[in-house]
Amino acid sequence: MGAFTTSYIPRNIFNGIFGLLLLIAAFFLLLRPKKEQELNNEVPKGHILRTIIDAEGKEYSFSYNPTLGIILSLIVGYISSLLGIGGGIIHVPALVHLLNFPVHIATATSHFILAVMSLSGSIMHLVTGVLAKGISQTLALEIGVLFGAQLGARLSKRFHGVWIIRSLAIALGLVGIRIFIMAF
Repeated sequence: MGAFTTSYIPRNIFNGIFGLLLLIAAFFLLLRPKKEQELNNEVPKGHILRTIIDAEGKEYSFSYNPTLGIILSLIVGYISSLLGIGGGIIHVPALVHLLNFPVHIATATSHFILAVMSLSGSIMHLVTGVLAKGISQTLALEIGVLFGAQLGARLSKRFHGVWIIRSLAIALGLVGIRIFIMAF
């Protein structure tokens, strides 16, 4: 639905919305960096408890509300397809701050969801003709993302979650300012 809606929004308004969203996300992340926290023994009603052990043997325990997760994913899916973005700038903060995912797990989860959403969004943009002129650039970006995601996953293990979030916030803020200014 988001990809379908794109063709009805004038380009300068689209860029203004996109730039503003990036700036809001950047300020939110800078003002509310999530510190890694320990799970207490109580799991709230309606939540699911998960324990994940990564490839290095580090254990992550957290609980989340699956109903809220589904609702957030629908919203993120619409917005990310509308704007032609992966959704991580919205999904990672939502997973961390609203669903209590550890930052590293939220990032990995977002990457997985990104693969599915990007495919469906790209197909819709291709079908509606929005992507017709930029197919070669899109393929080049996809190749870059494949390698960049692997490098990012390896590098993220060397940094605490708070610094990953702060770095994301700074990058989003700089890009948001540029896009917002160019919109008008």
